[in-house]
Amino acid sequence: MRRLGLLLVVVLAIVIGLVLTGVLSIHVQFRKPGGVEAKPFWKEVATEAALPPGLGVWVEVARVVTPAVVNISTTQRATARPGDDFFRRFFEGPTPPPRASLGSGFIVAPDGYVVTNFHVVRDGGEIVVRLADHRELKARVAGSDAKTDIALLKIDATDLPTLAFGDSDRLPVGAPVMAVGNPFGLEQTVTTGIVSAKERFIGSGPYDDFIQTDASINPGNSGGPLVDAQGALVGINTAIFSQSGGWIGIGFATPVNLAKDVLVQLRAAGKVTRGYLGVAAAPVPADAPGAPASAAGALVADVVPGSPAASAGIKPGDIISAFQGHRIQNPRNLTRRVGATPPGTRVTLELRGPRGERTVTVTLAELSDRDTRR
Repeated sequence: MRRLGLLLVVVLAIVIGLVLTGVLSIHVQFRKPGGVEAKPFWKEVATEAALPPGLGVWVEVARVVTPAVVNISTTQRATARPGDDFFRRFFEGPTPPPRASLGSGFIVAPDGYVVTNFHVVRDGGEIVVRLADHRELKARVAGSDAKTDIALLKIDATDLPTLAFGDSDRLPVGAPVMAVGNPFGLEQTVTTGIVSAKERFIGSGPYDDFIQTDASINPGNSGGPLVDAQGALVGINTAIFSQSGGWIGIGFATPVNLAKDVLVQLRAAGKVTRGYLGVAAAPVPADAPGAPASAAGALVADVVPGSPAASAGIKPGDIISAFQGHRIQNPRNLTRRVGATPPGTRVTLELRGPRGERTVTVTLAELSDRDTRR
């Protein structure tokens, strides 16, 4: 027995020496119960292969854009109603628990300025911004503009990633776009589509001039960015057309060029100050006296007494064909031009109509919140 034991020790030492020196290798193959080998029965391919150029661009756009996109949540205290005794017992308060709303936004300045829709934060109590790195920061409203549904928030942070602004006027119909946001609270969701149309009027306000897109936009996307294939901001996702409440391929975004003028004023003063002319305008009928062949312009349907327009001698029936040398295509175009001009500015209007062609000079007043005319 001693000799056998000594022999086994010698053999084991020799085997270990051969393994350590690489002369001998041992391969162990594991088998599942029942003798089935645990090895793949499918074919694998490398996933690092380059995507086709037309598809790979969106991977890069998403990588660049998503760090600047945020989730915005607000809480608001609901008003007490009959039957709220249940809430009083369980929450020890005179009113029901806060209601929460969710929306999206994006960072426009590294020192903590965030853009979203006004309707996302309109009734909010506490506003919380959740960054892409999962930090949650309280925000305050630095300024808002209900007429364009834009709000500017401020959070206490520095060195934040931002989005670059593009040019929505040069965005062609059919161009590919990507929407980023938090639909139904699903953070950092990206969807793609095209620009379906531009200058859409949906009846939401006097400054309707929406980009229509078929990129998927759902509740929770409000306030998020719409970017082009270069990752530049071209719109702010604002509304959807849907009878079911979900996406059916028709979404609307506020053009970034409209937002630029608004954001400058919101950061400086917290509100937007607009010029006021004092006319009610309508599309130009083809048979209107003095109407151009293209029916472009804005037909003056009414003039507010005592307004700048009245002081300049503008009358119903006049057609405003140019504002400060810029051709007026329709009443909405006139609204944008007048509203973007600071009060007190002397402007030149070119008119057509029953009294012929003439040019008048008008000093714009300031548009009040109660004014519904231009």
